[in-house]
Amino acid sequence: MQLKIRRAQESDAKSIQEIYAPVVVNTATSFEIVPPSESQMQQRIANISGTYPWLVCEQEGEVYGYAYASTHRDRPAYQWSIDVSVYVNQKARRTGIGRALYTSLFAILVQQGYYNAFAGITLPNAGSVGLHESLGFRPIALYKNVGFKLGKWHDVGWWQLPLQSPAEFPETPINICAMKDSTAFQTAIEKGLATLKRT
Repeated sequence: MQLKIRRAQESDAKSIQEIYAPVVVNTATSFEIVPPSESQMQQRIANISGTYPWLVCEQEGEVYGYAYASTHRDRPAYQWSIDVSVYVNQKARRTGIGRALYTSLFAILVQQGYYNAFAGITLPNAGSVGLHESLGFRPIALYKNVGFKLGKWHDVGWWQLPLQSPAEFPETPINICAMKDSTAFQTAIEKGLATLKRT
C-alpha cells in the first residue's frame, strides 16, 4: 500500500506525539523542554487545524511525518504570512516525506491566500537547512544565543519562502475548513504525493 497524505485528525495525536517527543527530549530543534502529552497534542491539532492546514503522511495507519502552518504574528497586518514546521519519524528521514508534506502544505497555503512562509531553524541543522533551501527558502535573519537548552546557548536562523507574488490589495486568507473537501485541496495533496513517486 502506498503512502498517502491527508489532514491530521485528533486521533493522530498519539502518533504525532511519539514523533515529536524525542525531538524535545534529545535535541534543541524544538525549544520546548517537556514533551506535550497525547491529550495536549490532541488539543494542539484541534486548535491549529480549525484555521490552518495540518497534514500527516501515513501508510496503513502508521504516521511517518507531519507538517503544519501556524500564526506568524498576531497583529492583523501580518495575517498573510505564516510559520511552517515539518517533522518526520527518525526511521523515515531522507525518504522524501518531509519534501512531500511541505509541497502539499505550500500548495494549500497558496489556495488559502497566504503570501509568505517562514521557518525558524535551531543551528546547526544541515538537514533542515538543506530541505528548506531546496524548496526555495532563503535565509533572512539570525537570532544569536536566543535559546538555552541542553546546557548551552543556541542560535536560531530564519528562512523565508515567497508563496506567491504579492497582490496590491490582498483578500483575507480563507479558513482551511472552507476548502477541506474541495478539488483544490485534493490537487494540493497530489502535488506532494507526486514528489514521492519521483524519488
